Amino acid sequence: MKSSKRIDPLLNRAQDNEDAVARVLADRQKALQQNESRLDELRRYADEYGQSQLAATSPAQLANRRAFLERLETAVEQQSRAVDNSRQTVEVERGRLLLASRDKQVLEQLAASYRAQERVVDERRSQRELDDLGARRVRLAALAAEGIGS
Repeated sequence: MKSSKRIDPLLNRAQDNEDAVARVLADRQKALQQNESRLDELRRYADEYGQSQLAATSPAQLANRRAFLERLETAVEQQSRAVDNSRQTVEVERGRLLLASRDKQVLEQLAASYRAQERVVDERRSQRELDDLGARRVRLAALAAEGIGS
């Protein structure tokens, strides 16, 4: 089996790995976008609620409003951490994809090198066969000329 054929299973495996890592990265990017969207919604709602001029008619209503604002702030902080975690995860997956792509590229270059070497060997073998055939014809022609002359 030629070297270039032996490397094909490794190339297929590298391609599958790269595809799988790319799918995971796409999923992580989608999760990041969703987390960022939720954070934007939470911030917008917290800003609108904080700027609203709701009439607090009693100390209990005022306390409830402050407690709700604190819960909103906590939710915004938690969502901010979720966004940060998602960004880190995306960066990790991006690095994994880069490594998987490099691995596949190295194997592709190696396969191309093997194919080039095999092509050179095949061309030399073909040329040698043509040379042998030409030499046989010349010998046969010389033998035939000697047979006619004697």
